[in-house]
Amino acid sequence: MARTSLPSLYGGEGGLTRYLEEIRRFPMLQPQEEYMLAKRYQEHDDPDAAHRLVTSHLRLVAKIAMGYRGYGLPIGEVISEGNVGLMQAVKRFEPERGFRLATYAMWWIKASIQEYILRSWSLVKMGTTANQKRLFFNLRKAKNKIQALGDSDLNPEQVQQIATELQVSEEEVLSMNQRMAGDASLNAPIKATDGESGQWQDWLVDESDSQEKMLIDEDEREQRSALLYDAMDVLNDREKRIFQARRLSEDPLTLEELSGEFDISRERVRQIEVRAFEKVQDAVKAAALEQTKALRSADQPA
Repeated sequence: MARTSLPSLYGGEGGLTRYLEEIRRFPMLQPQEEYMLAKRYQEHDDPDAAHRLVTSHLRLVAKIAMGYRGYGLPIGEVISEGNVGLMQAVKRFEPERGFRLATYAMWWIKASIQEYILRSWSLVKMGTTANQKRLFFNLRKAKNKIQALGDSDLNPEQVQQIATELQVSEEEVLSMNQRMAGDASLNAPIKATDGESGQWQDWLVDESDSQEKMLIDEDEREQRSALLYDAMDVLNDREKRIFQARRLSEDPLTLEELSGEFDISRERVRQIEVRAFEKVQDAVKAAALEQTKALRSADQPA
Protein backbone atom coordinates (compact mmCIF):
# COMPACT_ATOMS: atom_id res chain seq x y z
CA MET A 1 0.00 0.00 0.00
CA ALA A 2 1.37 3.41 -0.93
CA ARG A 3 1.89 5.74 1.99
CA THR A 4 -1.34 7.51 2.81
CA SER A 5 -1.12 11.32 2.95
CA LEU A 6 -1.20 12.16 6.65
CA PRO A 7 -1.15 15.39 8.68
CA SER A 8 2.33 16.90 8.98
CA LEU A 9 4.18 16.35 12.23
CA TYR A 10 6.74 19.06 12.94
CA GLY A 11 9.36 19.04 15.70
CA GLY A 12 8.91 20.52 19.14
CA GLU A 13 6.04 20.48 21.61
CA GLY A 14 4.19 23.13 19.60
CA GLY A 15 4.27 20.98 16.48
CA LEU A 16 3.12 17.96 18.46
CA THR A 17 0.22 19.92 19.95
CA ARG A 18 -0.90 21.07 16.49
CA TYR A 19 -0.65 17.53 15.17
CA LEU A 20 -2.73 16.10 18.02
CA GLU A 21 -5.37 18.77 17.49
CA GLU A 22 -5.46 18.00 13.77
CA ILE A 23 -5.86 14.24 14.10
CA ARG A 24 -8.75 14.71 16.56
CA ARG A 25 -10.76 16.14 13.66
CA PHE A 26 -10.87 12.78 11.92
CA PRO A 27 -14.08 10.97 12.94
CA MET A 28 -14.08 7.59 14.60
CA LEU A 29 -15.72 4.81 12.59
CA GLN A 30 -18.70 2.74 13.62
CA PRO A 31 -18.18 -1.05 13.37
CA GLN A 32 -20.30 -1.49 10.24
CA GLU A 33 -18.72 1.53 8.55
CA GLU A 34 -15.24 0.23 9.34
CA TYR A 35 -16.17 -3.20 7.99
CA MET A 36 -17.46 -1.80 4.68
CA LEU A 37 -14.39 0.41 4.19
CA ALA A 38 -12.08 -2.51 4.92
CA LYS A 39 -13.93 -4.69 2.39
CA ARG A 40 -13.71 -1.92 -0.21
CA TYR A 41 -9.98 -1.67 0.25
CA GLN A 42 -9.51 -5.43 0.37
CA GLU A 43 -11.54 -6.14 -2.76
CA HIS A 44 -10.99 -2.99 -4.85
CA ASP A 45 -7.75 -1.50 -3.48
CA ASP A 46 -9.70 1.73 -2.91
CA PRO A 47 -7.23 4.43 -1.70
CA ASP A 48 -10.03 6.57 -0.23
CA ALA A 49 -11.17 3.66 1.94
CA ALA A 50 -7.58 3.08 3.09
CA HIS A 51 -7.18 6.78 3.90
CA ARG A 52 -10.29 6.80 6.09
CA LEU A 53 -9.23 3.63 7.90
CA VAL A 54 -5.78 5.06 8.60
CA THR A 55 -6.80 8.58 9.63
CA SER A 56 -9.53 7.32 11.96
CA HIS A 57 -6.85 5.44 13.93
CA LEU A 58 -4.13 8.11 14.14
CA ARG A 59 -5.20 8.89 17.71
CA LEU A 60 -4.53 5.26 18.63
CA VAL A 61 -0.99 5.54 17.23
CA ALA A 62 -0.33 8.75 19.16
CA LYS A 63 -1.61 7.20 22.40
CA ILE A 64 0.62 4.13 22.00
CA ALA A 65 3.63 6.25 20.96
CA MET A 66 3.38 8.36 24.12
CA GLY A 67 4.14 5.24 26.12
CA TYR A 68 7.61 5.15 24.52
CA ARG A 69 8.74 8.67 25.42
CA GLY A 70 11.36 7.46 27.88
CA TYR A 71 13.87 6.27 25.30
CA GLY A 72 15.33 9.66 24.43
CA LEU A 73 14.04 9.66 20.85
CA PRO A 74 12.03 12.43 19.11
CA ILE A 75 8.37 11.71 19.80
CA GLY A 76 7.50 12.87 16.28
CA GLU A 77 9.65 10.10 14.80
CA VAL A 78 8.16 7.56 17.18
CA ILE A 79 4.65 8.55 16.05
CA SER A 80 5.71 8.44 12.39
CA GLU A 81 7.02 4.91 12.81
CA GLY A 82 3.78 3.94 14.53
CA ASN A 83 1.87 5.34 11.56
CA VAL A 84 3.89 3.07 9.26
CA GLY A 85 2.84 0.11 11.39
CA LEU A 86 -0.79 1.26 11.19
CA MET A 87 -0.64 1.36 7.39
CA GLN A 88 0.80 -2.14 7.32
CA ALA A 89 -2.06 -3.30 9.56
CA VAL A 90 -4.65 -1.75 7.24
CA LYS A 91 -3.01 -3.49 4.29
CA ARG A 92 -3.25 -6.92 5.97
CA PHE A 93 -6.52 -6.47 7.88
CA GLU A 94 -9.17 -9.12 7.20
CA PRO A 95 -12.53 -7.71 8.38
CA GLU A 96 -14.35 -11.03 8.00
CA ARG A 97 -12.34 -12.37 10.94
CA GLY A 98 -14.65 -10.39 13.22
CA PHE A 99 -12.03 -8.26 14.98
CA ARG A 100 -12.03 -4.48 15.07
CA LEU A 101 -9.14 -2.84 13.23
CA ALA A 102 -7.88 -1.20 16.44
CA THR A 103 -7.40 -4.60 18.10
CA TYR A 104 -5.43 -5.91 15.12
CA ALA A 105 -3.47 -2.71 14.41
CA MET A 106 -2.24 -2.33 17.99
CA TRP A 107 0.32 -5.11 17.52
CA TRP A 108 1.59 -3.72 14.20
CA ILE A 109 1.95 -0.23 15.68
CA LYS A 110 3.89 -1.45 18.70
CA ALA A 111 6.10 -3.71 16.59
CA SER A 112 6.99 -0.86 14.24
CA ILE A 113 7.80 1.51 17.12
CA GLN A 114 9.85 -1.07 18.97
CA GLU A 115 11.86 -1.96 15.88
CA TYR A 116 12.62 1.74 15.38
CA ILE A 117 13.76 2.11 18.99
CA LEU A 118 15.98 -0.96 18.78
CA ARG A 119 17.51 0.31 15.52
CA SER A 120 18.17 3.69 17.11
CA TRP A 121 19.93 2.37 20.20
CA SER A 122 23.51 1.09 20.01
CA LEU A 123 24.13 -2.61 19.40
CA VAL A 124 25.81 -2.80 22.80
CA LYS A 125 22.55 -1.75 24.47
CA MET A 126 20.17 -3.63 22.25
CA GLY A 127 18.77 -6.99 23.33
CA THR A 128 19.02 -9.87 20.89
CA THR A 129 16.86 -12.62 22.36
CA ALA A 130 13.11 -12.44 22.96
CA ASN A 131 13.71 -12.22 26.74
CA GLN A 132 16.19 -9.37 26.32
CA LYS A 133 13.84 -7.42 24.07
CA ARG A 134 10.98 -7.83 26.56
CA LEU A 135 13.33 -6.74 29.33
CA PHE A 136 14.51 -3.76 27.28
CA PHE A 137 10.95 -2.43 26.91
CA ASN A 138 9.80 -3.19 30.47
CA LEU A 139 12.81 -2.43 32.66
CA ARG A 140 12.04 1.28 33.12
CA LYS A 141 8.44 0.53 34.04
CA ALA A 142 9.52 -2.10 36.55
CA LYS A 143 12.11 0.28 38.07
CA ASN A 144 9.53 3.05 38.40
CA LYS A 145 7.15 0.67 40.15
CA ILE A 146 9.69 -0.01 42.90
CA GLN A 147 10.94 3.62 42.81
CA ALA A 148 14.39 2.65 41.53
CA LEU A 149 14.72 5.80 39.48
CA GLY A 150 17.59 6.85 37.25
CA ASP A 151 20.38 4.82 35.70
CA SER A 152 22.21 4.03 38.93
CA ASP A 153 23.05 0.48 39.96
CA LEU A 154 20.24 -1.61 41.43
CA ASN A 155 20.63 -3.21 44.83
CA PRO A 156 20.27 -7.03 45.12
CA GLU A 157 16.70 -6.82 46.45
CA GLN A 158 15.59 -4.60 43.56
CA VAL A 159 17.27 -6.90 41.04
CA GLN A 160 15.44 -9.89 42.52
CA GLN A 161 12.08 -8.06 42.44
CA ILE A 162 12.46 -7.07 38.80
CA ALA A 163 13.73 -10.50 37.72
CA THR A 164 10.73 -12.16 39.39
CA GLU A 165 8.21 -9.74 37.88
CA LEU A 166 9.61 -9.92 34.34
CA GLN A 167 10.43 -13.66 34.52
CA VAL A 168 14.08 -13.28 33.56
CA SER A 169 17.31 -14.06 35.37
CA GLU A 170 18.94 -11.62 37.77
CA GLU A 171 22.03 -11.59 35.52
CA GLU A 172 19.89 -10.41 32.60
CA VAL A 173 18.45 -7.58 34.71
CA LEU A 174 21.91 -6.41 35.78
CA SER A 175 23.27 -6.62 32.24
CA MET A 176 20.37 -4.71 30.67
CA ASN A 177 20.43 -2.02 33.36
CA GLN A 178 24.11 -1.46 32.63
CA ARG A 179 23.51 -1.39 28.89
CA MET A 180 20.76 1.20 29.23
CA ALA A 181 22.84 3.40 31.53
CA GLY A 182 24.96 4.73 28.67
CA ASP A 183 26.81 3.84 25.47
CA ALA A 184 29.99 1.85 25.90
CA SER A 185 32.87 1.33 23.52
CA LEU A 186 33.42 -2.22 22.29
CA ASN A 187 37.09 -1.66 23.09
CA ALA A 188 36.46 -0.48 26.66
CA PRO A 189 38.67 -2.40 29.11
CA ILE A 190 36.84 -4.55 31.67
CA LYS A 191 37.96 -6.95 34.38
CA ALA A 192 36.14 -10.23 34.92
CA THR A 193 35.27 -11.55 38.37
CA ASP A 194 37.98 -14.21 38.07
CA GLY A 195 40.60 -11.50 37.62
CA GLU A 196 41.02 -11.94 33.88
CA SER A 197 41.23 -8.68 31.94
CA GLY A 198 40.18 -7.88 28.41
CA GLN A 199 37.90 -5.70 26.31
CA TRP A 200 34.10 -5.48 26.35
CA GLN A 201 33.86 -7.09 22.93
CA ASP A 202 35.65 -10.21 24.22
CA TRP A 203 32.62 -11.05 26.36
CA LEU A 204 29.93 -10.31 23.74
CA VAL A 205 28.12 -13.44 22.62
CA ASP A 206 25.61 -13.75 19.77
CA GLU A 207 22.65 -15.24 21.64
CA SER A 208 20.15 -14.77 18.83
CA ASP A 209 18.27 -17.77 17.51
CA SER A 210 19.32 -19.35 14.25
CA GLN A 211 17.45 -18.37 11.11
CA GLU A 212 15.97 -21.87 10.90
CA LYS A 213 14.59 -21.65 14.47
CA MET A 214 13.14 -18.19 13.86
CA LEU A 215 11.34 -19.45 10.74
CA ILE A 216 10.00 -22.47 12.63
CA ASP A 217 8.79 -20.27 15.51
CA GLU A 218 7.14 -17.80 13.13
CA ASP A 219 5.41 -20.61 11.25
CA GLU A 220 4.16 -22.06 14.55
CA ARG A 221 2.77 -18.66 15.65
CA GLU A 222 0.98 -18.24 12.33
CA GLN A 223 -0.53 -21.71 12.60
CA ARG A 224 -1.77 -21.04 16.13
CA SER A 225 -3.27 -17.72 15.06
CA ALA A 226 -5.01 -19.36 12.11
CA LEU A 227 -6.42 -22.08 14.37
CA LEU A 228 -7.75 -19.46 16.79
CA TYR A 229 -9.34 -17.31 14.08
CA ASP A 230 -10.99 -20.32 12.44
CA ALA A 231 -12.19 -21.65 15.79
CA MET A 232 -14.02 -18.41 16.51
CA ASP A 233 -16.45 -19.26 13.71
CA VAL A 234 -18.26 -21.49 16.23
CA LEU A 235 -19.32 -18.39 18.20
CA ASN A 236 -22.35 -16.23 17.54
CA ASP A 237 -21.94 -12.45 17.27
CA ARG A 238 -22.50 -11.77 20.97
CA GLU A 239 -20.17 -14.54 22.10
CA LYS A 240 -17.50 -13.37 19.66
CA ARG A 241 -17.71 -9.78 20.84
CA ILE A 242 -17.46 -10.75 24.52
CA PHE A 243 -14.67 -13.25 23.88
CA GLN A 244 -12.62 -10.68 21.96
CA ALA A 245 -13.23 -7.91 24.47
CA ARG A 246 -12.36 -10.07 27.48
CA ARG A 247 -9.72 -12.51 26.18
CA LEU A 248 -8.01 -10.97 23.14
CA SER A 249 -7.87 -7.26 23.89
CA GLU A 250 -4.77 -5.71 25.45
CA ASP A 251 -7.11 -3.53 27.54
CA PRO A 252 -9.97 -5.93 28.35
CA LEU A 253 -13.40 -4.45 28.96
CA THR A 254 -14.94 -4.99 32.37
CA LEU A 255 -17.99 -7.13 32.99
CA GLU A 256 -19.80 -3.91 33.90
CA GLU A 257 -19.00 -2.29 30.53
CA LEU A 258 -20.15 -5.31 28.55
CA SER A 259 -23.27 -5.75 30.67
CA GLY A 260 -24.22 -2.19 29.72
CA GLU A 261 -23.46 -2.80 26.05
CA PHE A 262 -25.70 -5.89 25.86
CA ASP A 263 -28.20 -4.89 28.57
CA ILE A 264 -27.61 -8.07 30.54
CA SER A 265 -26.23 -8.77 34.02
CA ARG A 266 -22.52 -8.97 34.76
CA GLU A 267 -22.95 -12.60 35.80
CA ARG A 268 -24.55 -13.37 32.44
CA VAL A 269 -21.59 -11.75 30.65
CA ARG A 270 -19.21 -13.89 32.71
CA GLN A 271 -21.16 -17.05 31.83
CA ILE A 272 -21.09 -16.19 28.12
CA GLU A 273 -17.35 -15.49 28.31
CA VAL A 274 -16.63 -18.85 29.97
CA ARG A 275 -18.84 -20.73 27.53
CA ALA A 276 -17.28 -18.96 24.54
CA PHE A 277 -13.79 -19.82 25.77
CA GLU A 278 -14.75 -23.48 26.16
CA LYS A 279 -16.25 -23.58 22.65
CA VAL A 280 -13.16 -21.99 21.10
CA GLN A 281 -10.88 -24.30 23.08
CA ASP A 282 -12.79 -27.37 21.88
CA ALA A 283 -12.74 -26.11 18.30
CA VAL A 284 -8.98 -25.47 18.40
CA LYS A 285 -8.32 -28.94 19.82
CA ALA A 286 -10.49 -30.57 17.16
CA ALA A 287 -8.80 -28.62 14.35
CA ALA A 288 -5.34 -29.46 15.70
CA LEU A 289 -6.29 -33.15 15.88
CA GLU A 290 -7.49 -33.05 12.26
CA GLN A 291 -4.20 -31.45 11.21
CA THR A 292 -2.25 -34.18 13.00
CA LYS A 293 -4.30 -36.92 11.33
CA ALA A 294 -3.78 -35.30 7.93
CA LEU A 295 -0.03 -35.10 8.45
CA ARG A 296 0.14 -38.73 9.54
CA SER A 297 -1.87 -39.81 6.50
CA ALA A 298 0.46 -37.86 4.24
CA ASP A 299 3.45 -39.65 5.74
CA GLN A 300 2.01 -43.10 5.04
CA PRO A 301 3.43 -44.86 1.94
CA ALA A 302 1.09 -45.02 -1.03
